[in-house]
Amino acid sequence: MTHIHTGGCQCGAVRFRAEGEIGFPHLCHCRMCQKAAGNYFMPLGGVKWENFSFTRGEPAWFHSSETVKRGFCGKCGTPLFYDGGSDHISITLGSLDDPESVKPRLQTNLVHKMSFFGELDHLTHETAMDMTPSEEKRVAASSRQHPDHDTGVWPPERWEEKS
Repeated sequence: MTHIHTGGCQCGAVRFRAEGEIGFPHLCHCRMCQKAAGNYFMPLGGVKWENFSFTRGEPAWFHSSETVKRGFCGKCGTPLFYDGGSDHISITLGSLDDPESVKPRLQTNLVHKMSFFGELDHLTHETAMDMTPSEEKRVAASSRQHPDHDTGVWPPERWEEKS
């Protein structure tokens, strides 16, 4: 059975579908990926272009170097893709509808890995800052984030466009 992976940006303006296994799932620690993700690393995995399609919208692209362009939602800014000009596109694993379905197996560019990562499991969990079930329901009820599945129409007509 062929794996089908769907995903997209936070606002739902860009959606995609990837067929088959997502290859080379890894965490990239290079400085460009850190900046592109606005985070300490970027989780990526690739699929051949022939097995990839946009199902809603098109991303905006930024050429971060002569050989690499990065796709993101031009409306909400979600980082989505890394295209190094080869036969495949790399997808940000967090943009998958089921991000747990693809587990990173490798790390790259460790020279830029944050020196404190080994200490993260020992950080105190501040439970007072966790959302309560009622807070989670309130946030979910007002969320404008696209759900983790394909939808026929997005955004819902009941939402007014707010800037």
